[in-house]
Amino acid sequence: MSLRKLSLSELNRLSNEEFRTAEKFPVTVILDDIRSQNNTGSVFRTCDAFRVDSLYLCGITATPPHREIHKTALGAEDSVNWNYFGSVIEAVMKARESGHLVLAVEQTTNSLSLQDLSIPAHSKIALVFGNEIQGVNEEVLKLADNCVEIPQFGTKHSINVSVAVGITLWEFLKKLNKI
Repeated sequence: MSLRKLSLSELNRLSNEEFRTAEKFPVTVILDDIRSQNNTGSVFRTCDAFRVDSLYLCGITATPPHREIHKTALGAEDSVNWNYFGSVIEAVMKARESGHLVLAVEQTTNSLSLQDLSIPAHSKIALVFGNEIQGVNEEVLKLADNCVEIPQFGTKHSINVSVAVGITLWEFLKKLNKI
């Protein structure tokens, strides 16, 4: 078997304009107080890859245009629909008002393992990811419909926020029968 990388033209990449008008998956990613602009840029790129409906940036999370975000987003900050909220509570309330089921991605006493969560058909989901050190805000945990966690088996029990977004989106799109 002979393998070769696909060329850019073979990847059938959407232009930014095609992306903006393409059907999106019913998922909103909410980032709260993310310190690293590189993490934020990586999340933009992942949201583009999974064609999420929107990305909410909250608190101290940097917003485009920003050199460090662009470095890892590679232009996804121009395709992904994003909004800034001064407070994560504002973002959660906006998602709820828009009919989203709000799920915090955090290790809690009653969190469900990501693979065990079932999602009602035709649901719109808002996934809240917290600060790299503090995690999801306690007030958000009180407002969330549920908490999910990514199973981990090592010594750290911590995954970089941008990696956690990718893992979680992959699993959610599988559950929504989109992958």
